[in-house]
Formats: sequence, C-alpha cells, structure tokens
Amino acid sequence: MASERHMPVPVCLVENRPAEGLVVRQEALRVLSEVTQPVVVAGIAGLYRTGKSYLMNRLAGQRRGFSLGASVQSHTKGIWLWCVPHPRRPGHTLVLLDTEGLGDVQKGDSRNDTWIFVLTVLLSSTLIYNSKGIIDQHTMEQLHYVVTLSEKIKLKAAPKKSADELDDSEKFALFFPNFVWAVRDFTLDLEVNGEEISEDEYLENALKLKAGSGPETQHHNELRECLRQFFPCRKCFVFDQPATRRQLAHLEELQDEELSPEFLQQVEKFCSHIWENSPPKTTLDGHIVTGTSLGKLAEIYVEAIRSGAVPCVESVMLALAEIENRAAVKEAVTLYQGLMKEQAKLPTETMQELLELHTRCEQKALDQFMERAFKDGIWSFQAELIWQVEAVKVRFCQDNEQASRAKCEAALRDLSQAVERRVSAGAYSVSGGYELFRRDQQALVEKYQELPGKGVMAGAVLQEFLQSRKTLAKAILDTDCALTAKDRELRFEQDQCERAEWEREVQRMKEAEDKQKKQSQLHSRGEHTLRLRKKLEDCSERQLEVYRRIIGYRSEEESMLLQDGFHERAIRQRTVIHTLQEECHSTTSRILHWVQVLVPVVLGLAFVVLRLL
Repeated sequence: MASERHMPVPVCLVENRPAEGLVVRQEALRVLSEVTQPVVVAGIAGLYRTGKSYLMNRLAGQRRGFSLGASVQSHTKGIWLWCVPHPRRPGHTLVLLDTEGLGDVQKGDSRNDTWIFVLTVLLSSTLIYNSKGIIDQHTMEQLHYVVTLSEKIKLKAAPKKSADELDDSEKFALFFPNFVWAVRDFTLDLEVNGEEISEDEYLENALKLKAGSGPETQHHNELRECLRQFFPCRKCFVFDQPATRRQLAHLEELQDEELSPEFLQQVEKFCSHIWENSPPKTTLDGHIVTGTSLGKLAEIYVEAIRSGAVPCVESVMLALAEIENRAAVKEAVTLYQGLMKEQAKLPTETMQELLELHTRCEQKALDQFMERAFKDGIWSFQAELIWQVEAVKVRFCQDNEQASRAKCEAALRDLSQAVERRVSAGAYSVSGGYELFRRDQQALVEKYQELPGKGVMAGAVLQEFLQSRKTLAKAILDTDCALTAKDRELRFEQDQCERAEWEREVQRMKEAEDKQKKQSQLHSRGEHTLRLRKKLEDCSERQLEVYRRIIGYRSEEESMLLQDGFHERAIRQRTVIHTLQEECHSTTSRILHWVQVLVPVVLGLAFVVLRLL
C-alpha cells in the first residue's frame, strides 16, 4: 500500500561540497524510499537572501522548517528536501525543494549554481522563481541560468537525424515544470497606461519581445524567448513587504497578527495556487513519479553531472525504468507469494480451489506491478513476472500435493490398523477369509472417502494403497479353502477390474486437473494481455495529452507573436507546432501497433514457453 512520510524537519538532498561538488545524501534517499505515494514536487530557486525558505515553510503549513537566517549570509546550501502530506490531494505527498541561493558572492565558487538550478528544473513539477523588487532587465539578467538550459540538458541520446527535426530545447516544454514567479517586496501599482492589470499580465508584459536585430535587442529577447518557450504554463504572484525591516530579521517568529494583512492574503493566494494547481511529478512519457523514483532520479542526474556529462533525459528515463521495473517485478512476486501463503489453507479440497486463489492473488500482484512499471519495454518485465509467479504457483501446487499426500497416508494408516491386526492374528486365513477381508477393506475405503479435507491426492493415494495390498489380497485369496479354483480366478479378475477402474478414475481426475491448469493459464494470459494493453493505452493517452497541451500553448504563442508583429518568429512557431503534431501522430501509431499486434504475440510466447518448461 502506498505510504506517505511525515518529516518533522527538512533534510539535505543534494549537498554542495566545496571540494567534491554535488553529492546526494543517503539520509534523504532513505526518506524518499519510504514515500511510495505519487509526489507533487515544488522547487524554489532565486538569488540568496530573497526569502525563498519562508515561502516554502508556508507551503509546508509551518512557520519553521527550512532555515531562514537573519543576515545577508546565505543559509541554505545545496538542495534541501521536506516531504509533507499534501493538503489538497489525498493519497499524494507534497515534496518541497529549497535550493541554495544563486549568486552568493561569499561562496567563492559559483560553478554549481547552474547545476543546482538545472536539478531543480528536472526534479520539480512546479518551479518557483523568487525575486525581489520588480521585474526589469536587471532582474531578468539574474535569471540567466534559463538561457544555459539548452546546453545543460539533452532530451535524446542520439543526434538529430535531419535538419527538419526539432532541437531538444524546442521540446523542453513536454517535461519541464510549471513556472511560478514570486516577486517579493513589490512596490509598484499593477497598472499600464492608467488601467489595472493582473499579476499574470504584469509578467507577460515583462516577457514581451523587442523589435529589431541589434546586439542589445538580441540580448533583451534571448532570455524572454527561452522563458516563453521552455515554460509555457506561467503564473505570477506579487507580495508586499511582510513587516518592518527590523522585524524581518525574525520573520519566522512573528505571529500572523504582526504581519501585513495584504502580505498574508497574498501568501494564502500563492499557497492555494501551488496546492491546487501543481501537478504530480511525471516522467517524459507521463508516468507518475513516487518518492522512491524521485530519489532514483536525483541519484542518476547527480551522477551524470559529477561524471562531467550533460544529463540526458531519455537515458535517465531508461535507467529509471530498468530500476523501477525490476523492483516492480520483485514487489509483485513478493506480494503474490505473501498472499498465497496467508490465504492458502493446504491441502485444498480441489485443484480448482487452489487455482481460483492463485487467480485472485495474481490479479493483485499484477495490479501492483502495473502501478509501478512503465516505458514501452514493460512487456519484457511482465514476462519475467509471469514466469516467476508461475514458478511460485508450481511450488504451491507441489506443497499442496505433499500436504494432501501426508494427510491421506496418515488417514489410511489409522484406518488400516484394525485390518493389519486381523492379518497378524490370522483372522483371514480361514475358510471364507477372503470375503471377510474384502468387506473390511471396502469398509475402510468407505470411511476414508467420507473423511473431509483429504485434498487433491485423495484418489491417487488410495489407488497406491490398494495397489500395495494386491499381494496380501492374492495371498488371502489363495489360502481361502472355501473357494474353488474357478471362484478364486473369478474373484481375482474382479479385483483387477476394480483396480483398473480406480486407475481410470484417478487418470480422469488428473486430466481434469490438467485441463483446469490450462484454463487457468489461458485466463491469466488474457488478463495479462488486457492489463498491458490498457497500460500502454493509458501511457499513450498521457503522452498525447502532454502534446496537445503544449501544442495549445504553442498556438497561443504563435497568435501573440503575430499580434506583436513578429511574423518570422510566428512562422517558426507554426513549423514547431506542425512537427509536434506529426510526432504526436507517430507516437499514437507506435503505441497502437504495440497494443494491436505485439502485445498478444509477446505475452502469448511467454505462456508458450511456460508450457514447454
């Protein structure tokens, strides 16, 4: 069952060590490994000493947590993590990432500033950029890290196949987080030409491009174009100064009554937006990320950065899928094994009873596997799941037969004690002894058959028992002086016929059980095929929804560019939209091919292999 993590205080996720660079902290990974719920990740970035930590504490519903500090010195180093129950999304965990302040002059070496910003972008589902004062050219230049994203992140490992193919950066919007700009200590009136405007309109006005082609204009437009292209889902909040300058040094200790009412309203509005509109963190193909997989993502990205490579999202997703899918198989098999052990009362009366239990437990294991596993290559791990579950099922069938055999043999030993005593006493070595022996043995069989809970080996063990008495019965028959040679021969043939009928009955039971096993496998194959088909269809729909959303944003951007007179940029935007539409169609066709053709074939082969083993 998915679990959430209650953390009293934040912990460091990525430490920025002067001599070693960025290092993932194992304590934080242990924390995330316990969060098996989907996560909504809100990360914040901005210049040092701009009040980022205060906003994150409010998002956590706390006054204290992330260190605020009370001087011009930056307190937060690296990236800090705080997991709290999501206040608006049941079954989700809100993960808050507070980052080291950018541009700290006392740091000496600011080379990791860019990588901290890159990591925050890659790990977040909502990126909050925190600044002070107003949004002007100076403020924009402080956000220059956005311009370097195209150099610091690769979407695909393979190079472009043709000049018509989009650059990686033109598809960043497919997996980049929502963008929220928080402007602190805002002092202007929100109006243009005497008309009131919204906070979002204030941001969009600040992101307007300038006409012209000179160096100054290009410099002005570069960052704005990146922000518009990389983060099409944008939001802005402005905040009044919360208290007097003297009080700001102890902001976390102030009660709400001591803070500016306007500031409190703005904070409440900001928090509500983040809680209600920040989506769960997803991978490139739309798979929802849990705390466990978020920790893996952080590890893989940091390792790539430490190795000197540019993080490649596609490669990271493949590596994550390999880890997660193997873990999904292991967890599902463990769940199946645990459920069978808990619910199977061996021996079961019939094979059908055990197979029905197997079907229920396998379904739950399959549900858990499908919830965690992802990527197109899921089928190979599903085949592994099928084989491992089948191996566990076979062991349960063997244990079931052994438990049944032990119970049946013990029952026959108890029931045959009286007959054994009569044999030892010579009670059957008399005239008419064979008929007496037959009646006693028939009574034994009837009592045995009336016993409940013997299990699936009841007939086979009885057959073996009767076969083991064949020599004894023949000896008693031969010594019965009341019978003529012809009578003895006739009785012997009757006994042979009865044993043959028992053998045929046991064979019929075995064939019926084999048929039940095959039907169970056919049902299992059908369930696996349906679930894989649905998983791939859901994956396709999530990918298409992302494409449709980004295409919608791009169309709005095209309209804005046309409206502002940037016709060449609008034409380029139309080309990008057309390419995204083609990719969307190609993705749909590929997934449909998997669903309609390859899924039944692949899983069919898996079950064929099982029957051959």
